[in-house]
Amino acid sequence: MKDTGAELVHEIGGVEVLRYVYRPDMPQRESPKPYFHPLRTLSGDLVTGYRPHDHRWHKGLQMTVSHLSGQNFWGGGSYVHGQGYVDLPNNGSMRHEEWLAPGVERLTWWTQDGEHWVDETRTIEVAEGEGWWRLGFATTLRNVRGEDLLFGSPTSHGRPAAGYSGLFWRGPRDFTGGTVLASDGQGGPEMMGRTASWLAYVGQHDEVDRHSTLLFLAGPGQTWFVRTEPFPAVNPSIAFSEDVRLPPGGVMDLRYALVVADGALDRGRLESLAADLAPTP
Repeated sequence: MKDTGAELVHEIGGVEVLRYVYRPDMPQRESPKPYFHPLRTLSGDLVTGYRPHDHRWHKGLQMTVSHLSGQNFWGGGSYVHGQGYVDLPNNGSMRHEEWLAPGVERLTWWTQDGEHWVDETRTIEVAEGEGWWRLGFATTLRNVRGEDLLFGSPTSHGRPAAGYSGLFWRGPRDFTGGTVLASDGQGGPEMMGRTASWLAYVGQHDEVDRHSTLLFLAGPGQTWFVRTEPFPAVNPSIAFSEDVRLPPGGVMDLRYALVVADGALDRGRLESLAADLAPTP
């Protein structure tokens, strides 16, 4: 990868397939944090959306936490049961500190009031194959707050079918209404809140006569947030319906992989890729 001092850029066959912005420039209300955008297929087709008018804090693929002990590391308003989304002075940030090794990043999480709550080590890896490339994303989160941290979501705080928290993908607007496939013969937008070891989103591009497939790999028992309407989004949630408690000094290890493929892959091909490219526990 090429490092510009603010971004990592990766090309395959002369196509820029990945740009990781680790020193972002964004308003505090959008909870500043690193993000991947654009992501493209090997054919050069765009598979991420950036700062859409409906949710300005949606930026390609990014690590987020919508509810963290009353703080918002997601962006925008916070869901308050009985009131809906409320703008509060609680938009935290995730700061790049240094590269410990190629693709190994040290970050710190800070509340809007300037309290240091989390130390993170994040590892980014890229591999390629015939018609696809794979992004490996692993992170270790350590609680340095000095008291419990509660990782949650709007659903864990009372809003049905809104359990987003963790690694979140926002697709381009032309992927709206796409096709969802998942492990064990499952599929469709009814995967919202269900468990599966993998989930794939197939979208059709504007302008070019092509489809692309994104295969998300997260391991057995993963609960998914997924939407095809009114916009495309996928999130292997870390706290869909119940808060997850991390004690002082405690560590949360998360391992994911995203396979970006040309074409509309069928279930058989997805099963094969999932078996070969799943993240190492």
